[in-house]
Amino acid sequence: MIRLFVSLFLMSSVYTTTIAQTHDFQNTKLKDDQRITLLIRQLTLDEKIALLSTNLGVPRLGIPSLSCYEGLHGIVLGGPANKYSYPTTIFPQAYGLGETWDREAVMRVGQQMAEEARYYIQRDIPRKGLVIYAPNADLARDPRWGRTEESYGEDAYLTGQLSIAMVKGLQGDDPRYWKTAALMKHFLANSNEDGRDSTSSNFDERLFREYYSYPFYKGITEGGSRAFMASYNAWNGTPMCINPVLDQIARKEWGNNGIICTDGGGLRLLVEAHHAYPTLTEGAAAVIKAKTGMFLDRYQEAVKEALDKGLISEKDIEEAIRGNIFVALKLGMLDGADTKNPYANIGKDTTATPPYRMREALQAAREVTNKSVVLLKNNGLLPLNSKKTRKILVVGPYADQMVYDWYSGHPPYEVTILKALREMAETERLTISYIPDNRMGKAEEMAREADAVIVCTGNHPYGTKADWFFCPVPSDGREAVDRKSLQLPDEDMIRQLYRVNPNTVLVLVSSFPYTINWSNQHLPAILHITHCSQEQGHAVADALFGKINPAGRTTQTWVRDILDLPAMMDYDIRHGRTYMYHKGDVLYPFGYGLSYTTFQYGKARILRQNKQAIEVSVPVTNTGDYDGDEVVQLYVAYPDSKVEHPQKQLKAFERIHIKKGETKDVILRIQRSDLTYWDTVQHAFIPEKGRLLFMIGASSSDIRTEIDAS
Repeated sequence: MIRLFVSLFLMSSVYTTTIAQTHDFQNTKLKDDQRITLLIRQLTLDEKIALLSTNLGVPRLGIPSLSCYEGLHGIVLGGPANKYSYPTTIFPQAYGLGETWDREAVMRVGQQMAEEARYYIQRDIPRKGLVIYAPNADLARDPRWGRTEESYGEDAYLTGQLSIAMVKGLQGDDPRYWKTAALMKHFLANSNEDGRDSTSSNFDERLFREYYSYPFYKGITEGGSRAFMASYNAWNGTPMCINPVLDQIARKEWGNNGIICTDGGGLRLLVEAHHAYPTLTEGAAAVIKAKTGMFLDRYQEAVKEALDKGLISEKDIEEAIRGNIFVALKLGMLDGADTKNPYANIGKDTTATPPYRMREALQAAREVTNKSVVLLKNNGLLPLNSKKTRKILVVGPYADQMVYDWYSGHPPYEVTILKALREMAETERLTISYIPDNRMGKAEEMAREADAVIVCTGNHPYGTKADWFFCPVPSDGREAVDRKSLQLPDEDMIRQLYRVNPNTVLVLVSSFPYTINWSNQHLPAILHITHCSQEQGHAVADALFGKINPAGRTTQTWVRDILDLPAMMDYDIRHGRTYMYHKGDVLYPFGYGLSYTTFQYGKARILRQNKQAIEVSVPVTNTGDYDGDEVVQLYVAYPDSKVEHPQKQLKAFERIHIKKGETKDVILRIQRSDLTYWDTVQHAFIPEKGRLLFMIGASSSDIRTEIDAS
């Protein structure tokens, strides 16, 4: 009787619509759940099984075949591993996007990726997609992690804020439709590559809630993402693609009624690496029962056998694919031709300039890359004076080549550091010499005659094609390979060049931190930038000569020694990880970055507060000789609490432009929900009742003003 009533209600709703539709599920006046139910009723069993894949289409019913794209810093239609490629705007690696400390910049990246994805679904290309694998909301708790380059950093709050920004950029602001769907990865605590397919990340419920899951929680509840990828690893012994938290917490508590997918090959590894089940058939059944509804794997034979053996039912498959269909609905794929989707016509005009060639895209790439540059050291040599510094020697492997990580697309153009410096030389009348290394001491000979030496070195983010599990340089790392060293291989070359020319600047082009203690102690200036951006060269050249004022900030604690780190597989960050718990001296603290100008902080005051938030105002004055950005950071401590807390935690930040001589009142908004801790007895977030100390400054170790906010 209940089924009959539901059927009559849905049929009545369809028949009363004034819009002519080919299929009843295309009626946009119905509620989302009604439309999904109507579609599922029209699917054959084979079509239901097919919807467990990354292809969301049902051609028989007029639902186009669309898949998924990688998109950490530009969508990937091809990339290093594929034979075909199509141009897309390529921004700095996700690690570099984190170093902007700029929500608007990260959102802008997402918006550009979404525009290009929509453009390409109108083109005749082998694979089309509107689900973007981004952002990576994993936390970089250890700089040895091979995929540090894919993360926004070690801090849960910063990563959460930038994840929200990326999701909103990708999905757009239409109340009904998404421009693309943001699929976050990798849930959860996936920050070791060696053994990632079989190891367990072990930590307690409180760290789960306050640290490791926090960016995903924010991406769903505030960003609006309705999709994420389960990681390869286990949490406390249970593999993530079948972990009960997927349904109990992510779906039922947080509201992720969309896609939950395995990682690539996750089904096979569930059986062969974790040994959680004896056969793929039983593994596939467990994945579907966990409501993980998308396989990035070969699965159809195992699913059909599981049906035949009664391990799962057709209804189980229907429940698992509801989230996939919901995402397709939000993308407008279920509407048919009579859609009101404001994004549906993007790219249909074949005479229009491609989005990756438009002025807005070129400007976005350059501005975002500029914001990612971090000035790690400067004794006054930078910015270089083109009237005094006439002869420049450029040295190093990354001066005249762009290298792309495993998740990079192909940019429409690229500007290397050497190319940008040569462009500048034409207008500034400079002499630029270049040599890739110090073979036979040639670079030292040339350095003696130069006014300044620019050394561009770092890591190679791609690794070797020959062996997926091997990087020839111990301090390199990438997917599947953790770093075995934090030392910079070219530091000996830098020492040799510095000996003959003390005006030696290090441009560290890298995906992660290094223990560059000698360079920091001796060199007059050090810049950091990540790989991949098509505008990398302009950003570096402009920073060197003061065309821009660097204001990027570190997003990890740069330790002095690899021995300062806890054991790689120790996931309890309380044992000395991150700025929140590390007690020793560091090379560069979290949130650190210099400027060509100086900023003075005034006295902070509470501007207003209510049950939802506290707003703090602090006057910041640019007291130097250059216009510049300052990243104002607010940390909280609980000095009188009886509950164990970190030493300090980031709870608000703003990147703001201040002209020289100008003062701006910077408003920092702290959510009261972020001033809580997870109570493991009540299984709930509880407000901290003790004294609140707000510490405001230019980094986690450079606090300029404090305010008691009790």
